[in-house]
Amino acid sequence: MSNKVRFSNFSINNILASHLSILDRARIRLLYYGLILSFFILFALFVADLYQHNIILNITTGLLLVASAALFKYLTYWPRWVVISHLILIAGTVMNISDLYLSIQNVDVVSAEVMIMIMLFSFYMLGQKAGLIYTLLNAMPMLTLLLLQNNNSYVIGLKPEKVDGSTAFMAILAGFILLFFICSHFYNAFIKTIKELKETSYKQNLLTTGYEEAIKKAQKSAEAKSEFLSTMSHEIRTPLNAVIGMSNLLLSGDPRPDQEENLEVMKFSAANLLSIVNNVLDFNKIESGKLVFENIKFNLPELMQNICGGQIIAAQEKGLLFKLDVDNTLSDKVLFGDPTRLTQIIFNLVSNAVKYTSEGNIWVKVSCLEKRNNNVTVNFSVKDTGIGIAPDRLDIIFEPFTQESSSTMKQYEGVGLGLAIVKRLLRLQGLEINVSSRPSFGSRFSFDMEFPVSAEKVTCMGNERRQLVIENNETLSSIRMLVVEDNPINILLMKKILFGWNIVPSIAENGERAVELVQYGNFDIILMDLQMPVMNGFDATVAIRKMPDPKKSGIPIIALTASALFDIRERVLDSGMNDYVSKPFKPNELFEKIQNLISNPSADLNLSIAG
Repeated sequence: MSNKVRFSNFSINNILASHLSILDRARIRLLYYGLILSFFILFALFVADLYQHNIILNITTGLLLVASAALFKYLTYWPRWVVISHLILIAGTVMNISDLYLSIQNVDVVSAEVMIMIMLFSFYMLGQKAGLIYTLLNAMPMLTLLLLQNNNSYVIGLKPEKVDGSTAFMAILAGFILLFFICSHFYNAFIKTIKELKETSYKQNLLTTGYEEAIKKAQKSAEAKSEFLSTMSHEIRTPLNAVIGMSNLLLSGDPRPDQEENLEVMKFSAANLLSIVNNVLDFNKIESGKLVFENIKFNLPELMQNICGGQIIAAQEKGLLFKLDVDNTLSDKVLFGDPTRLTQIIFNLVSNAVKYTSEGNIWVKVSCLEKRNNNVTVNFSVKDTGIGIAPDRLDIIFEPFTQESSSTMKQYEGVGLGLAIVKRLLRLQGLEINVSSRPSFGSRFSFDMEFPVSAEKVTCMGNERRQLVIENNETLSSIRMLVVEDNPINILLMKKILFGWNIVPSIAENGERAVELVQYGNFDIILMDLQMPVMNGFDATVAIRKMPDPKKSGIPIIALTASALFDIRERVLDSGMNDYVSKPFKPNELFEKIQNLISNPSADLNLSIAG
């Protein structure tokens, strides 16, 4: 406790700090009024002993009188009540032992009162441990003296001092007054503490109730946000599915050079919009801890070509030199990892490099740093000659919805989620991204990632893919397919895509109609939209799985949806669907899923997200 009063202070109000508990304030009050009371009692006893010429008692009482005055001044100047309590107890113990063995040489009512006062005072002021110590320091000499007197063994050269009846009465009365004061003050402090605890408990209950209500509101808010994101995802992805799908169809139809250029621009713009939507949804998944990483096979050079293909076009339109350099030692290796999340990381870094570079170069480099056992460590680096980043802004750019500066936000489009997602995706895998940058000279982003290596080798992938499509065009031409979709544009798109695979599908505009068609028709596979009027895809799938005919109840079902709810995979699995593809989807991946389920309809669920 700090000294905040003048030496001349005598007021208790100046030493009762507001931050003290009720118990500590009561202890200081007990010391303050107890020392005043003790001073007057000791003064009266000092005068009485002086009148009776009791030298030892007079000296003891006088010392205690001076000590009480000094401690009172100490308390009102620097209220260190623990130290003062110890000093009082030590003085009281010395006085008690002195009276027992020197002045009185006997155990009487006064010495018993002194011991009781010391016991109560020590327990109340200093706690159980100190109270026990001071009680024993006073009780043991008293019991020892009684034992010695009983055996007639205590003999000293000093003659015991006698006090008259009035002095004894005064000492006993003073002892009772002090005992009454200690007990009364202790009781009042106890009652006040109980009241404070009750009030605190009541306030705590109110806080707990408010906290529970806040949790419920937060949960409802999270559910509403999730539902909102799902709805917005569905509403945005549905037209994007048509735009991207139709662009792919038109590009595959050998358009004129000018048409091809327009289609590429349209497809690139749609892909950018899809990237923004995916960033918002994925950031929400990351923040909610719902993101799950895959561990599937992929070829890194092929993946890098796919990622940078569209960005190369965007860079060339700005007059930039774009260079992709992939280590040759990785060309024939099949790696295990999550190509979707790796694509997201690289795409965000490369698209940022293109966005913030008005002239100069873009370098994307993939280097094999280390090969050991069945793992490789790969360094990914994206470097540009763009606007650069100020040193004091290097950490801020990784915050969500943030760009390098306010002027940058006005000049360049984007929601500021790309780098935030990059950093979080890497951290979820225990990795860090390194940044070096100079304003007006460009930036370099890099990170290292380790991949397990498959024993397989990459061979002529392009020729195999074309051969696979040719072979399966003949196989799929006899497939009886039911497409359950309520959006007319998506129905048109599906018909055009399936026409290219020699498939003529049946169409159901909602889940209820799909169940009817399955009951009275025969199908080899179903493409099921999830969000539809009348009956959604989940309920329709459950109804189909309950059909008594095992051929109908076991029809392979692929979920087709533009929704992005966190629990969509679990819901698809629980409803009994065989696979899941999100819109906009890649026709080749949908083709492979159809082929896989047709050839092996009892295959385990493969809930991987395409597109």
